[in-house]
Amino acid sequence: MSAPDHAVPLAPARALFDVPDDIAYFNTASLAPTLRAGLSAGGAALQRRAQPWRIQAADWFDAAEERRELFAGLIGAGADDIALVPATSYGLAVAAANLDAAPDSRVLVLADEYPSGIYTWWRFTERTGARMLTVRREAGQSWTEAVLAVLDETVAVVSVPQVHWTDGTWLELDRIAPAARAVGAALVIDASQSAGAVPLDVAVLRPDFLVTVGYKWLLGPFGLGYLYVAPARQDGRPLEENWILRQDAQDFARLVDYRAAYQSGARRFDAGARTAFELTPMALAALRQLTTWTVPRIAATLKETTTLIAEHARRRGLAVPAPHGPHMLGITVPAHLQRATARALEQAGVFVGARGDALRISPHLHTTAHDIDRLFHGLDTALHHPPAP
Repeated sequence: MSAPDHAVPLAPARALFDVPDDIAYFNTASLAPTLRAGLSAGGAALQRRAQPWRIQAADWFDAAEERRELFAGLIGAGADDIALVPATSYGLAVAAANLDAAPDSRVLVLADEYPSGIYTWWRFTERTGARMLTVRREAGQSWTEAVLAVLDETVAVVSVPQVHWTDGTWLELDRIAPAARAVGAALVIDASQSAGAVPLDVAVLRPDFLVTVGYKWLLGPFGLGYLYVAPARQDGRPLEENWILRQDAQDFARLVDYRAAYQSGARRFDAGARTAFELTPMALAALRQLTTWTVPRIAATLKETTTLIAEHARRRGLAVPAPHGPHMLGITVPAHLQRATARALEQAGVFVGARGDALRISPHLHTTAHDIDRLFHGLDTALHHPPAP
C-alpha cells in the first residue's frame, strides 16, 4: 500500500505553507508545519472563541462531525468508525482496554518501536499475564519478513506501524493483516507516521484498531488525533464517561435526564472536550486540503522527493533503508557524528530528526530541489569537517 504507480504527482505547494525561503524543513515526522489556511482558520477561531455568545448549540457537534468524516475518508472508513482522541497513547489505551489475552500468550511489537505503544502493552501484559514478543530483524531481513517469521497461534495482539518511526522502513500491512487474522490475533496499527501521506484502506486491512495523531502527516494542530474502531469492537467500554457521548446530548435542556445509551458507532470512545473550538478549524483546514490533494497523489509526490534523496545519499556511501515509505527515510551516518551533524544542519537552517541509528528525513509538499541541495551541502560539510561534539 505505497504510492500507486498511476498516481499523478502534485505541483509544488510551498506557497501554501509558512516556511521561509532560508529554511529547509525535513522533520514532518516530528511536527508538521502548519498550512497558511490552518493559520487563518486558527486565528478566526480564537477571535470567535473570545466572544462565546457567538457559539451556538450546534457548534458543539457539527465541526467535530465534519472532522470525523473527513479523516474517515482518508483511510476508507465511515464516520461511525472514527473516535476523536487527543493522542496516540489515548487511542492505544482504548485498544488495550477493549482487548484481552490469555496468560502466556504474546503481544507482538517491533524492536525500537515508539515508546507510547510499548508502555501501553507493558501495562496490558501486567493485567492479562501475556508476554511481550519483541521482533528484531536478522541481517538482510525486512520488517515484514521478521514479523511473519514469528507470528503464530501464541500471538494474541499484533501492534505494528506502517513504517518504522525511526527511519521510515516499510511494513507490508497487506501481508501482515491477513496473517494476524489467520492465527486469531487482534491487529492494532499505529498510523501516526503514515496516515495522510501513504494510502491506507481499513476495508482491506481490517484492523481492530488504528490510531494516529493529527499533527504530523495530517498537518493539523497538536492535541487532535483519530482512532478507527472496527465495527465488531464498537460496543466496547470507553476510557471515560462524558456527557457529549450519550444519545440526545444535543438537547442541552435535558442533559440531567441521564441516559445509559451512547451515540452511534465509535463515538463512545471520543475524549472529553473533543469540540476544541480553538483547534478544530485548523484541523478541518488541513483535512480539507489533504482531501483535495488526495493521499495517493501526496504519496506519489513525496516518493519522487525521497527517491532523489536516497540517490544522493547512496552516491555518498550513506546507507538508507530498503524498502522505505514513499514519504520518509533514514540516512545512516557514523553513530558518533549523528547528533553533532543534526545540530550543524540546524545551525545552517536545515532541520532533520536524529532518531535511532539514523538521521530521519521527512519532507512534505513544501520541499524544493533547493532544500535538497542544502541538505546534502550541510551533510557533506558536517561529515568531512565534523563539528565539535
